[in-house]
Amino acid sequence: SYKEISVLAQEVDSPQPQKASYIAASYVKFLESAGARVVPVMINQTLEEYKTLFNSINGILYPGGDASIVSSGYANAARIFYELAIEANSRGDYFPVWGTCLGFEELTYLTSGKQLLSKTNTSGVMLPLVFTNGSRESKLFKGFPAEVLDALASEPITENSHQLSLTLESYNNNTDLRKFYKVLTTNSDGKTEFVSTMEAYGFPIYGTQWHPEKNAFEWTRPYIPHSPSAVKTTFFLADFVVNEARKNFHKFEDEEVEKRALIYNYNPVYTGNIFAFEQTYYF
Repeated sequence: SYKEISVLAQEVDSPQPQKASYIAASYVKFLESAGARVVPVMINQTLEEYKTLFNSINGILYPGGDASIVSSGYANAARIFYELAIEANSRGDYFPVWGTCLGFEELTYLTSGKQLLSKTNTSGVMLPLVFTNGSRESKLFKGFPAEVLDALASEPITENSHQLSLTLESYNNNTDLRKFYKVLTTNSDGKTEFVSTMEAYGFPIYGTQWHPEKNAFEWTRPYIPHSPSAVKTTFFLADFVVNEARKNFHKFEDEEVEKRALIYNYNPVYTGNIFAFEQTYYF
């Protein structure tokens, strides 16, 4: 049966009517490519509205961007869904949470309660992943074909667009993060080693500091990889996220409510000529 995954919106830098928040369309395409439908999570809704939505969807994705991970509509909604997910999973209601780039950073903040990120020289670089011991057998990577994992380890096909990173040192020095997340891959900017992929030990919570969705769906920057291995990486990761959501059985109360919630009610606009994203949904 089909599953519905939410993508979290975030505020725009200069809000206008009907353009106060946005979702990059590449995250929507990423999930749709593996057979899910997308439900946007609007910022600045009530706790009750978020709880109702949580009980209607099968997973959530925190996208990249530049919102504050401490105080923003994005951060507030992320915190509420994170707490609901921890609570649900703890009572056997399987609910996956995925964080990409800013979403990854948000997860480190939500788990530790601290801002632990450090400046790195990682804005617009493609890197091969450095796999940690046994990480190819992790929940996240074990379904990947060997040739895709080999390509990830040897070719620069993960795109990084971040100025802050969770250094390996910060991870090692924080008990909350160390207990909660297993580090699957690391990277370096030449000076500083940082965590680039992680998965929680006891929960279906995952994060990449790099951008799996860009390889197949974003074309605005010369440093986005589009090789066959890079594009396969997009689809195997999307497949993983959607398969995690298939283990959840939340449902909308009725078909009308469901139809109104879907991303199909909004039209993405072409923004590749002015913005890093090829297409963007505005709310």
